[in-house]
Amino acid sequence: MLRNGATRSWTRSLLRSPTVCSRHTSTIGASHAQLQACTAQSQLRRPSSLAINLYKQSGTALQRYASTHPGTPFDHIDKKHEKDVAKTAIEPHPEEVSTLSSVRQVMHEEGVEDKERDVDMLAGVKADLKTIGETFSMSEVPRQALVLGMAGVLPYLATSISTVYLAWDINHAALTGSGFLLSGQTAELLLHIIEPLQIGYGAVILSFLGAIHWGLEFAKYGGRHGYPRYAIGVVAPAIAWPTTLLPVEYALIAQFLAFNYLYFADARATRRGWAPHWYTTYRFALTFIVGASIVISLIGRGQIADKINRLPGPADRIKALRDSQMESLEAEEKERRAKLVSQEDDEDAE
Repeated sequence: MLRNGATRSWTRSLLRSPTVCSRHTSTIGASHAQLQACTAQSQLRRPSSLAINLYKQSGTALQRYASTHPGTPFDHIDKKHEKDVAKTAIEPHPEEVSTLSSVRQVMHEEGVEDKERDVDMLAGVKADLKTIGETFSMSEVPRQALVLGMAGVLPYLATSISTVYLAWDINHAALTGSGFLLSGQTAELLLHIIEPLQIGYGAVILSFLGAIHWGLEFAKYGGRHGYPRYAIGVVAPAIAWPTTLLPVEYALIAQFLAFNYLYFADARATRRGWAPHWYTTYRFALTFIVGASIVISLIGRGQIADKINRLPGPADRIKALRDSQMESLEAEEKERRAKLVSQEDDEDAE
């Protein structure tokens, strides 16, 4: 590359320009803003390859300006104030000294009280429990309805608990040869008595729950609604009573589904204003107890399904009755045919 005197002089003038500008500002005491303006003009005249060198020289000029001109925004040591502070006596405060006073906090600011130490870790759980309690609160349910309703589900719960105990006693008798309180045969006999009682009582409860909607329609609660409200009272017993003809396991499962169906029907009626606003919560509590009782009964029967004889249900009795009727008809037909044959024989003999 060719180099001549003109190019060398042009490059030397560019390198000298920031120094001249900085000396000029230092001499006349120009402000920091003027220094920046001069630096910007130098940048416009310089090639882009000299930007790093320009930044270093302008930084040096700023340091020289801050150290030689008073009133700059940079910090200065106030020696007079330091002497006054040195003469002041330090007052002791032993009550502020503790095991944590000399410990420097890492995760928190110094001198700021840590409020997280007083946070209740179970606050979220307590809030959830409070919400659940308020949602299922029965404070607005009339006391008479609450007492009678809870008393009404006690027989259903009692039959379920009895089923579980009798099932355990039957298992105990099968393993050891004798029951704990009752013999295996006695426990099985009592179980066959309790089963139809539980199913029949469940059908009665379902019919009663449907009849409540007829009473609300008669009282014109929420206005007249006619067939849609009457239909709830008709469907409930139509589902409930046929379950008495089913085997025990199928009857309990069918009633479990029927209780849940009526609960959702009651919840929908309450949302529409056809029933009191507390009726949904009231029905939920009763349905929960009845549903849990049915599940307990099914679990108890499942433990002894292969150890007891199945009690003939209504359907079995109907089938047995039909078979006996067919047998009696066949016997009558045979007797009639025998009489006809004997009469023909007598006529032939004459």
